[in-house]
Amino acid sequence: MNRHTKLAILIAPLLLIAGYIASDYYVEHQAAQDKVFYLKQQNNCDVLADKCVLESGEFLISVSDRQGITQINATFPLDTVVLMLVNDDNSQQIYQLAMADTPYYWQAKTGLRESIPQAGDSRKLRLVAKIKGGSYISEFVSTTISR
Repeated sequence: MNRHTKLAILIAPLLLIAGYIASDYYVEHQAAQDKVFYLKQQNNCDVLADKCVLESGEFLISVSDRQGITQINATFPLDTVVLMLVNDDNSQQIYQLAMADTPYYWQAKTGLRESIPQAGDSRKLRLVAKIKGGSYISEFVSTTISR
């Protein structure tokens, strides 16, 4: 065996370990990048009747309104949640939801119940939920079936 082969045998394990560490840093850096995911409605949304579920793969968000308090329940812990009520002229009322008990549950007092006064009326809503560099966004219509 010549000296170049011996040197290669000694350096190969060090290069293997260095490559493993470098790839771990690269994967961690890629995971921290901002990503946008779109949530879609599972069925027709009726927020006032607790029948509104948004999904993106295994991630589910339930949107409901009880006595003027809009509540969000998610399958994964959230960092922030913003709900927007869209008016007829496309202007928005923005509500920053606050964490209730755990990062899975969020709530805020909104004017959603007053903005859908009768059965059959609908309201366009937008939702932005953030989880560790990922933004989940949705625009959906909540239609009241019965009041």
